[in-house]
Amino acid sequence: MGISSTTQLTMGVSHWLLASVLFLLLPVTAQQGCSVPSSNPSVPENNPPGYVVTTISVEANFTVAIDSSSPDGDYFTIQGYELQLIRSVDYEASDTVLLVTLTCKKGDVESYSLPIIVTIINLNDNSPVFKETSLTRVIPEDTKVNATVVAREDVSASDADLDTIYYKLDSMVQNTSDYFAIKGVNNPEIYLQKALNYEKFNSTTLLLYAMDNTEGTNVTIHTATATISIIIEQADTRPPWFLPCTFVDTDRSICISSTYAGRVNMSEMSTAPLTLEPGPIYAIDPDYILNEKIVYSIVGGNADNVFSVDADTGNLTMNKVASSPNSYLLQVMATQVNNKQKYSIANVEIQVINKSDHAPYFESRMYAGTVFVGLDPRSFVFQAGDSSSPLMIAALDDDFPDKANPNIEYYIRNNTNFIATKDGLILTNVMLQSPGTAVMEAVAKDTVSLQEGSTVVAVEITAAKAETSSSDKIYTAQDMGILGGILAALLLIALVFLGLMIYKQYGKTVKFLINKKFSKDFPGSYDNQAYKQDEHPDLSANGQESPTYINVTQIQQPSLLLASSSEQEINGLPQTSSASAITFDQKVEEEEEEEEEKVEEDSKHEKEVKSILKTDRNEGDPGYKAVWFKTDVDPSGENVEVINDDAADYDDDSDQDLQENEKEEEDDRDDHYRGLGMSLASGSSSVSVNMSTRDDSDA
Repeated sequence: MGISSTTQLTMGVSHWLLASVLFLLLPVTAQQGCSVPSSNPSVPENNPPGYVVTTISVEANFTVAIDSSSPDGDYFTIQGYELQLIRSVDYEASDTVLLVTLTCKKGDVESYSLPIIVTIINLNDNSPVFKETSLTRVIPEDTKVNATVVAREDVSASDADLDTIYYKLDSMVQNTSDYFAIKGVNNPEIYLQKALNYEKFNSTTLLLYAMDNTEGTNVTIHTATATISIIIEQADTRPPWFLPCTFVDTDRSICISSTYAGRVNMSEMSTAPLTLEPGPIYAIDPDYILNEKIVYSIVGGNADNVFSVDADTGNLTMNKVASSPNSYLLQVMATQVNNKQKYSIANVEIQVINKSDHAPYFESRMYAGTVFVGLDPRSFVFQAGDSSSPLMIAALDDDFPDKANPNIEYYIRNNTNFIATKDGLILTNVMLQSPGTAVMEAVAKDTVSLQEGSTVVAVEITAAKAETSSSDKIYTAQDMGILGGILAALLLIALVFLGLMIYKQYGKTVKFLINKKFSKDFPGSYDNQAYKQDEHPDLSANGQESPTYINVTQIQQPSLLLASSSEQEINGLPQTSSASAITFDQKVEEEEEEEEEKVEEDSKHEKEVKSILKTDRNEGDPGYKAVWFKTDVDPSGENVEVINDDAADYDDDSDQDLQENEKEEEDDRDDHYRGLGMSLASGSSSVSVNMSTRDDSDA
């Protein structure tokens, strides 16, 4: 342990040379009488005393002993036939091999030597060792990413067992482990892997572990630890900030200021620094440890050089009067003296207004109100002694003829439990929990001239009433909205129900009236306006007056064919006919019949309308076929089949109910076509109607 490394190296080389020579001579020097299983046994280091190196075989009449000239003979002893170590060996402190020679004798005549080379096995019994177990490094905040923080040679560990060393880095300060790392598992050089931020942390402690083995099952691992303290120095990394400002990121590295605002009177020069909102012009160096000096200047918007700013304080003053009513939007720059590239610009809006000679004021020096505990926020405070009138404050301004300044706004200065609206109403800002009296200052502020006036408001907070009558209950706008929604829903339901009832009761009647309207306006109805002059004409074949022919329309012949007439019969008809006739469109007739069926179903009075069809043919006029109404038929003259019609005439019916009106409309339709005959003449392109005059009595 106390031997120098140079001495150990010299002795090791000599032992190896001697061991090599003896190893080559072993086959030559081997004699009968004494022998060992192996002339090169191995022994692990850190062995206990008495450790058996090998067993010696001795023949009869032979003796064995350790040669006193052996280089490492003092390590061994012979106990019986065993070669033992008398003390523990250390691979790192002694030679890696031990040389011992055994002497084998037979009496005093015969003697020879038996050399043995003992190899010491190196075990993992040492931990890695750092040259320094505690280090401190000071680095600036603006250190570049990937820059080396601790060099490799400063944190490398050694291992006496000559094992490969593995490294791992950890941090003792929360949320700082992502900023530093080592180059590799076998390279302990520490570098910066993320940009530093002095606002987040200004120091941290790193732990570097050195291990002689990797993690695994049944593996002995020896570990050494080095502590590295990192101290961060703030650097000049950020430009000035105008105050007040608002942070726009979680790192709190960027802070944006709002626009400064002020007022000046037209044609009036102020010698004092201007009052600005939300405060005077002021900027700081966010690198507050350095706290570099800042100077101010106006860099834009200063038309006619009306304003100036103090370079050191930032106070804004006037150089001359403002003669224009236009507003000024100034750009004020704050710059670090040590580095002009570190600067910020803020906007300052100056409004030019007419001079205000009077500030707002309250006629009443004190207002008294009352409110109950337990009410929701934004509840009204009522006038003391009048629970139905909300408490309202009002300020006057003598600059206005009616003393009503529309630019006045109200606020409560010294009590956060209450607020004032723009109209002067006092409301609760929180749910009040206990009774008491709240005294506060209410302020009226002219938002143009920035002048203010104040008064005192005393609010008595009382316990809530156990039971409140419905007449005293104050309904809010939300309550009114809910009530209106409920009433609208009920009205909608009532209208829907009423519509369903009307449809159920009169739906069929409405359908009939609509169908009737459409049937009158349908272009294929071919109404004869001249015929309408007489509702019941007598078109009997026996009439004496000469017929009158009226040309109705020009129609194409194919649309007038009846289903019961053949093409041959049409061609055989005469060119003219003396009988009164009119041709109808078969499609229109079918639609009229369908409409009559619908009317019969709606009126619930089934009525069958049947025509009187003449069954024989006029022998003198082949192809002639006609349909006649009952009143115009002479049964004695021809073979006629008569179908009785129970609903003959309803012209004189009264208009007492809707069902009788429907029957009357059907009869009118029947009378409209009464006395008309249908005739077809081949080659004719016109329709003729025979109008005969009859007395009303014949109807």
